[in-house]
Amino acid sequence: MMLRWLLAAIHLLAFGFAFGSVLARARALRKLDASNTLHANATGLRDVFRADGIWGIAALVLLVTGVMRAFGGFEKGGSYYLHEPLFHLKMTALVLILFVEITPMMALIRWRVAAAHGGAIDLSRARRFAWMSDLEAGLVIVMVIAASGMARGVWAG
Repeated sequence: MMLRWLLAAIHLLAFGFAFGSVLARARALRKLDASNTLHANATGLRDVFRADGIWGIAALVLLVTGVMRAFGGFEKGGSYYLHEPLFHLKMTALVLILFVEITPMMALIRWRVAAAHGGAIDLSRARRFAWMSDLEAGLVIVMVIAASGMARGVWAG
């Protein structure tokens, strides 16, 4: 019982961190100036990398605790979730987040490497990545709404 409660609490807290950090990343990306040098954007990049790191950790915690809760015997069980329409909505939002995240994730990895070596960083797509981060934040909200509906038995399959 205590472990179920702990997993649920960690899972819910991770949603808050995920939402806040992906919005912080979007805000930091918008502040970057594509016309300026790496040194002029050093503080902004540090903010982007910090928010992105928190977003990555929160996403990992969500994935691990979510799999444990759904299929690890801690909650209702996999057969319940696989027949739950809101679970399908939640997983669709997750897949969309993962799909949208591929491009910014790869670019930010390249930016981190370039920043570590003092190289040039192409910030021309920073605003696009900010928009993608906003989209991911919206999808996190969809996941929370679906999860709360599942907890209340809304549209149970």
